[in-house]
Amino acid sequence: MNYKKYITNITGLQFFQLFRFGILFLISIVFTKTNLGTGEIGVYETFLLIAGGVSFFWISGIIQSLMSLYRKSINFGDSLGNRSPVIFNAFILLVVFSVLAGIFVFTAQSQIARFLGLSNTQLPYLKILVAYIILSGPNNLIEYIYLLNNKSGWIIRYGVFTFILQFICVTAPVVLGYDLGYGLYGLVFVNLIRFAWLLLLVFKYSKFELSFKYITEHLKSGSPLIISLLLSGSAQYIDGILVAHKFDEATFAIFRYGARELPFVILLANAFCNAMISEFSQKEILSETLKKLKAKSLKLMHILFPVSILLLISSEWLYPRVFNPNFTESAQVFNIYLLLIISRMVFPQTILIGLQKNKIILFASTVEIFINVSLSILFINYFGIIGVAWATIIAYIIEKVILSSWLKLYQNIKPSQYIPINWILIYSSLILIIYGIVNFA
Repeated sequence: MNYKKYITNITGLQFFQLFRFGILFLISIVFTKTNLGTGEIGVYETFLLIAGGVSFFWISGIIQSLMSLYRKSINFGDSLGNRSPVIFNAFILLVVFSVLAGIFVFTAQSQIARFLGLSNTQLPYLKILVAYIILSGPNNLIEYIYLLNNKSGWIIRYGVFTFILQFICVTAPVVLGYDLGYGLYGLVFVNLIRFAWLLLLVFKYSKFELSFKYITEHLKSGSPLIISLLLSGSAQYIDGILVAHKFDEATFAIFRYGARELPFVILLANAFCNAMISEFSQKEILSETLKKLKAKSLKLMHILFPVSILLLISSEWLYPRVFNPNFTESAQVFNIYLLLIISRMVFPQTILIGLQKNKIILFASTVEIFINVSLSILFINYFGIIGVAWATIIAYIIEKVILSSWLKLYQNIKPSQYIPINWILIYSSLILIIYGIVNFA
């Protein structure tokens, strides 16, 4: 069978994101089977929480704005098929932001530790953490360089090689009886290899020409996205911070192991969204692109909703067996996060970013984070860690309603043009009914 026809930019990026999460998930499983205690696993999760919390928003904002500018930059024009300086300048932006993030964590470690409610006022493995932040930030550009140059097969090859290497380098020291720090050294080593890979790609696909005019253009386009992602996308980090502040490290680990809607929803949905952005930059074919978004999102629904429902039914049986009985309560959190699929399968933000209508995204994100934080603070006192998860569900749905309404009112783009309305209503009703049966029957 010829599999090449099924490997597109969208499927290649989706595979990459899913494989990455699969490796991270497998590392988590291995850690629960070793001599690491729940508290030490909590330290590992805190390490990833801090690294992600200080970088996820500007990484996604810079990359998403790159996707919308690549074909219609004011300074460089259409970069498709050319060795344009666009990629090089995006690389410089990512390096600068990574260094700034590393400096922030190094200088504010005591405040971060206190904010997270850690027993020690110093962050564990601080130097390793800073090195990881500085190296890993720019490396997120690699898969998108391949995507922009239609090298979808290389997205898969790169992902398989580096994430298998990451699994070996992170878990082997711990399995062999060394402490967690050696596994984190392995993580930094893998990111050194990725950074060298990135330099080769920038040299191959871009010109080394620094343009402050383009950087200004990129920041002007990306700043609303960066801020909105800081607000909206920080929900999982705010959830984790609230739990870490109110409960002990063991409870925090239980929450983090439950807050895992990522493998089947957010990763594939975000990959789909990012891969489609550049197509919406061509306004002359907007109608056809809307139809494509609707058709491909329906295919995604047919995969992700059934998988989410199966996990919803089996989670309470799976969790104590995949991990250990200490994580049984995580299944309750996991079941709620599975419901995020309802909002994840609606993609008004893809259209808006492609059309460079980014200010409304910032407004919607501001509303979403206000609702999320307010409800989380309220619900955590009444329902514990379960309440934090429900606050996120409600806030995300409201955000998508705002974006879809704006498209209808100001761009005359109806929800039915890009959302398979009947199917999402059927799937949403079904997953909510099954959630009720599983948790209350």
